[in-house]
Amino acid sequence: MTSGNLRCVIVAVDGSEESMKALRWALDNIKIRSPPFDAEAGSFIILHVQSPPSIATGLNPGAIPFGGPTDLEVPAFSAAIEAHQRRITEAIFDHALKICSDKNVKVKTEVVIGDSKEKICEAVENLHADLLVMGSRAFGPIKRDVFGKCQQLLRQPCTMSRDDS
Repeated sequence: MTSGNLRCVIVAVDGSEESMKALRWALDNIKIRSPPFDAEAGSFIILHVQSPPSIATGLNPGAIPFGGPTDLEVPAFSAAIEAHQRRITEAIFDHALKICSDKNVKVKTEVVIGDSKEKICEAVENLHADLLVMGSRAFGPIKRDVFGKCQQLLRQPCTMSRDDS
């Protein structure tokens, strides 16, 4: 178990079993700061990154035949995709919060929209996280190139340790 001087631990979840295992591991093995009289208690933050609707759908309505606008956005379509993404996020948080409840740990939740790599790095920086915990899928080299880039990309540009001295 790590020391109890961590102020902010972010656990990034995407709904995969690997991310939920990482959450369980974090809750079992990481001790955050207890609330002394003069300092704020530490916190676990469960972070989920939603893809923007245009990325999530992978669809573009395309040009309207015979010279119509090419950058047409269909509001009802976008609203339906956003509502679907909110339901997915709620289901992911329901699962994650059940795990936390079973272990009697209070957590905060955070949802951001955008590119996973960028938004996770931003969250680590903005929330002054001491530690980021993520699951890792056991993809082979071909699947990893297509599906598993987030962990690879995060290893380089994110600084995970802070020196407050």
